[in-house]
Amino acid sequence: MTGKPLLVILGPTGIGKTALGIAIARALDGEIVGADSRQIYRYMDIGTGKPTPEERAAAPHHLIDIVNPDENLGLAQYQRLAYAAIDDLHQRGKLPLLVGGTGQYLSAVTEGWSIPEVAPDHTLRAELEAFAAANGSLALHARLQQLDPAAAAQIDHQNVRRVVRALEVCLLTGEKISDLQRKKPPPYRLLHIGLTLPERAQVYARADARVDTMIAAGFVAEVRRLLDLGYARTLPAMSGLGYAHLAAHLLDGLPLTDAVAKTKNDTHDFIRRQYTWFRGHDLGTLWHNGEALSVAVLLRQLEAFLKG
Repeated sequence: MTGKPLLVILGPTGIGKTALGIAIARALDGEIVGADSRQIYRYMDIGTGKPTPEERAAAPHHLIDIVNPDENLGLAQYQRLAYAAIDDLHQRGKLPLLVGGTGQYLSAVTEGWSIPEVAPDHTLRAELEAFAAANGSLALHARLQQLDPAAAAQIDHQNVRRVVRALEVCLLTGEKISDLQRKKPPPYRLLHIGLTLPERAQVYARADARVDTMIAAGFVAEVRRLLDLGYARTLPAMSGLGYAHLAAHLLDGLPLTDAVAKTKNDTHDFIRRQYTWFRGHDLGTLWHNGEALSVAVLLRQLEAFLKG
């Protein structure tokens, strides 16, 4: 295996990727490149599990807080920014760590997707968005399921922007976006480290506890601030786990207990989709128990990888 090293740390939400990434970065003179489609947004800190200022001071992070909630960052844009960050770290003699749980971000970088350059059709987008508003995101997702089942399996129905984009490519080109995403592997020497737990129920329980911690840390106030800043709950950024339900709590009177329960259920669904993605795009991931992993042992195992 040739090329400069790129260490990838992946796993389901709330499993401990950030802490492991920081520990390795500090030990091996590395810096972290984020692979989380929610942590790119400013002002959305608690609900996205964004690294704290203290954690970001402990190890430099890239591709976090790079757009406002009403701005879009396409997959091709993310890929270009990630490659630029990784190449810059290599030039500075640093070890890049790609850390996150967004499957498309991880695969676009590590598999070298050639993302289709299809110009947006704003009229078509408006029609599809109106359909979703009138019939629900599941109905829109069902249309994608008919046209491109592979893409539908990989895109969360709540992420209306991505569903619309996949439909847009299908309808404008007559091709499936999943077929157009050709691969040209990047010139990196890859090692994938995955964090999980022995039982799926343990992963869900950990995620539930994390939601409770977020609520205690001020998640509701964070959503209130976003709304006060003028960011509509219909924005794609606000489809992230918890944000829409807490907006409904604040604007529609949904009981907080119900909003929290819905957030936990959505998180379980999201975790299932993450594992499906990891299985379908496995590049030899070395899986570890996220609650029993010895960082010291892992660092010794990384020595051979770093030596090339």
